[in-house]
Amino acid sequence: MDLVLKLREIRRLRGLSQKDVAQLSGVGEKTISSFETGNRIGSLKLAQLKRLLGVYGLTEAEFFGCTVERQIAPWELNDEQSAAQRVFDDLHALPKQVQKAILGKFQLMLDTASEVNTIRDKRPSYVRDHPEWHLLPSRN
Repeated sequence: MDLVLKLREIRRLRGLSQKDVAQLSGVGEKTISSFETGNRIGSLKLAQLKRLLGVYGLTEAEFFGCTVERQIAPWELNDEQSAAQRVFDDLHALPKQVQKAILGKFQLMLDTASEVNTIRDKRPSYVRDHPEWHLLPSRN
């Protein structure tokens, strides 16, 4: 989803005017307007974005993840994105030590899956193209 659209729509969802956000964040009202219209989005500084997100009650991870998209346009997320976001949200609700342990195990699973796929890609084409290759009739 477009950064400009996210900034504008999340402000609207929070029921704030550009003037309200300017007062709460310290970012100028005209600056906010130019970000939301896309005129100056390329000059958006990280510090400004952090102040805006603080007003909206969002972290950077929530803003750049699927959280905002789900609030603004939930119909745009496919089932896999929604499921992944639910897992991500549930993970963030856990204590930090538990998060670290789960992330370590998840990384191990990803590494293993990657190795298995690499091995599968190196199989001969008759095995890759026909998973039931051992059932094919003999040519003898």
